[in-house]
Amino acid sequence: MKILVTGGAGFIGGNFIYHELANHPEDQVICLDALTYAGNLETLAQAMENPRFRFVKGDIADRKAVFDLFEAEKPDIVVNFAAESHVDRSVTDPEVFLRTNVLGTQVLMDACRKFGIGRYHQVSTDEVYGDLPLDRPDLFFTEETPLHTSSPYSASKASADLVVLAYARTFRLPVSITRCSNNYGPYHFPEKLIPLMITRALKDQSLPVYGKGENVRDWLYVEDHCAAIDLVMRRGREGEVYNVGGHNERSNLQVVKTILKELGKPESLITFVTDRPGHDMRYAIDPAKIHRELGWLPRTPFEEGIRDTVKWYLDNRSWWEHILAGEYQAYYEKMYGGR
Repeated sequence: MKILVTGGAGFIGGNFIYHELANHPEDQVICLDALTYAGNLETLAQAMENPRFRFVKGDIADRKAVFDLFEAEKPDIVVNFAAESHVDRSVTDPEVFLRTNVLGTQVLMDACRKFGIGRYHQVSTDEVYGDLPLDRPDLFFTEETPLHTSSPYSASKASADLVVLAYARTFRLPVSITRCSNNYGPYHFPEKLIPLMITRALKDQSLPVYGKGENVRDWLYVEDHCAAIDLVMRRGREGEVYNVGGHNERSNLQVVKTILKELGKPESLITFVTDRPGHDMRYAIDPAKIHRELGWLPRTPFEEGIRDTVKWYLDNRSWWEHILAGEYQAYYEKMYGGR
């Protein structure tokens, strides 16, 4: 099969491309990415050496570029990772989130309708459900939990999900959606919590933690998430939503302290800062449906995953140092300039 992965130069998309190339040697993978600030072509350096992989620079909201690519490649499956995804940035600049996450998804839907695909898969987030109270550890998000967004980012992702489901019902488009908990692992952009803490701690810089660090997230190792997406896009029921969670709930403060322990750094580096507006308190996913229907369960305990993640950042300093220095944005010109 030919699989089109949008947003594949990002964190989860890049890991997914490596998962597909490693586990499905019969398939070809095309990556479409606009290489905005969080898209890093260096993430795909090893994939570039694989003859079954092709990279195309382009914006999913650019209708002509998307339609031209569909006409040229005729993908069998489309997996949409392309999204603006940082909540803090959505608070300061909501418009770009709506353009990419909602209108970009609609452009992909229209291309899928025109050219025909075997499956369109939307990668969503548990943030579309809002949050859960800290004093109710018995409550979890299920696929039936009402959408209740808290930020422009989560509102844009929920809107995209509704567009996808509407196209499925109105136009009988074969779609599926996964909503995941917080991912962590290799190639995570350094503005996010875990890589931010790792990279700052390595430089003995202060570690900014919102509020009192009480906010709880369900952490999912990125490779486990990629395996779940692979299952759903190939075997999941059409028109269905599947929640993908790690059963690894930790407060932000616990996560930071775990990282410091792995690095042998003092907790005195922690600095509590003013909380962000509308900060959700707790996310927790019930992945019973994907386990029941497809046999998926997370395989990576948090302690093992965070240890592997810390090691990856230690072993790949040039990758994140290029990002912090801004040098990564010149990599596309280095690879493709003059071609």
